[in-house]
Amino acid sequence: MKFYFLLIRYRFWLSIAGLLIAVALNVSGVAGFWPAFPLYFVGVIGLVSHFLIGPLRLVQEPMEAGNLEEVEKIIAMVKYPKLLLKPVRSGYYTIKGNLAMSKQDFNEAERLLKQSSALGGSIPQAEGSNRLQLGMMAMQKGDWRGAEGYIRGALRLGLVDKDSEAVAYLSMSQIFMTKRQYKAAKDFFRKAKECKPKSKQVLDQIKEIEKYISRV
Repeated sequence: MKFYFLLIRYRFWLSIAGLLIAVALNVSGVAGFWPAFPLYFVGVIGLVSHFLIGPLRLVQEPMEAGNLEEVEKIIAMVKYPKLLLKPVRSGYYTIKGNLAMSKQDFNEAERLLKQSSALGGSIPQAEGSNRLQLGMMAMQKGDWRGAEGYIRGALRLGLVDKDSEAVAYLSMSQIFMTKRQYKAAKDFFRKAKECKPKSKQVLDQIKEIEKYISRV
């Protein structure tokens, strides 16, 4: 992994070096075009992948380990995000949005997640997660209508795991309780429990809501 990280990190300069060596071989007459072709090919591929794909494939491992500092370092390697391929750019803004949320910079997180959502993700579940997060932020602002729209969209697209799905249904339950539409609120609460979430945070949320919803 360390070698791969270094290769991605210095891909731009390695590609430039390869192209310069190929040109030098041609100009000096040491080698013709075809013998130097592999260096041209690797150099061009390296430059194209540097600008169109970036280093995002390196993010998964530190993200899963909760090493946000390392994630930030990797994301900072992207200097021209507008050049990234559309699905990659969407993922870039999603990760930036998650980092902003971890710092409780909710306005910046919302802006970045909306950028990602506008681009559309390559994986529907990733787009679903974006919309769920936007829905949660809308709830914090008291924008119940906006929150409902985002969370319905998240459920329609699908979510990455049952815990996230349970959170979406619990959020819908809370939204409908504020509308005093208790039958719908109970239906969404039942669906949240049927997801059988495992996260302690989600299970605690279910217990808290159950105390209230059983009385309405």
